[in-house]
Amino acid sequence: MSWTLTEDHLEDLARGAAVLGTGGGGDPYVGRLLVREAMREHGPVTVLDPEDLDDDALVIPTAQMGAPTVVHEKLPNGAEPELALRALENRLGAKADATMPIECGGINSMIPLVVGARLGLPVVDADGMGRAFPELQMETFGVYGVSGSPMGIAGERGETTVIDTGADNRRMEWLARGITIRLGGVAHIAEYSMSGADVKRTAVPRTLSLALSVGRAIRLAREENADPIAALATALSDTLYSHLRVLFRGKVSDVERRTEEGFARGRAAVVSFEGDRKLEILFQNENLVALVDGDVRCLVPDLICVLEAESAEPITTETLRYGQRVTVVGISTPPLMRTPEALATFGPAAFGLPHDFVPVEVAS
Repeated sequence: MSWTLTEDHLEDLARGAAVLGTGGGGDPYVGRLLVREAMREHGPVTVLDPEDLDDDALVIPTAQMGAPTVVHEKLPNGAEPELALRALENRLGAKADATMPIECGGINSMIPLVVGARLGLPVVDADGMGRAFPELQMETFGVYGVSGSPMGIAGERGETTVIDTGADNRRMEWLARGITIRLGGVAHIAEYSMSGADVKRTAVPRTLSLALSVGRAIRLAREENADPIAALATALSDTLYSHLRVLFRGKVSDVERRTEEGFARGRAAVVSFEGDRKLEILFQNENLVALVDGDVRCLVPDLICVLEAESAEPITTETLRYGQRVTVVGISTPPLMRTPEALATFGPAAFGLPHDFVPVEVAS
């Protein structure tokens, strides 16, 4: 069922999207402010259930691209994703009937809402990652046959360009990453234009609704002095993300983070409160693998979420700091993201990790 998103939803939505973003997908505070300002100027946004889409509707997803660490110093002005969409529409010779997220995340669940408010477009309640991934070819859209090209790119000073690599989504990522670096490390994009029928076939459904329910569950648990982690597990239990596992509790003891080649890469260490065990997380924008005393406990594409220990507020990779008290959880991904085709595109081997994928619910 389609529904209307208002300013009152934004705090819960941003929080839940940051949980699903598994450490990446951009700053939830910045994302919330961008949508709030667009809504105050242009009004609320219609969130369209994918089943309500006409099969021949033209859907153009929009997003931000770049290293999350850069966004803290280089805030968008809000017009960039609209410019990227218009550049792609001009190339296609057709107007979008709707936009949609490419991934979950504190900013990238929000960018299409900015576009939707500014242009009066509905936003489809679905996305192409079911979480956040660092590279553009890592989309369920591409896994199941939708080409990312042609792709519109826009910068903060009104620069626009369109690149077209045909069916080669990996080369599209490579070219777009180079352009993004030269735009200062952040760009806004429109890509994977597709029909409504293709959305229904290839997208992870209802992730905006899920993010809203996850964020709301955490907030209500706090207000009721209940356990927010248990509330999060309950909120997920009857969804496509049905299994939550607490991987570790402790204090962040070390963070190594660098911005290179358009990504935030690094590792974080967490020691148990007793001091006798250690968790290590490796990340590339998003958390990729969690190891406890050297053993794999959760692995991409399943979600590894670092949450503040008392409040369950999600902590992104760019805001990890020494001394934070955290609970680290693993969350199972939908079956659409665990097929052999999907794992070949965004499973462990795609990141050069020397581990075979094991679902979080059965990992040791």
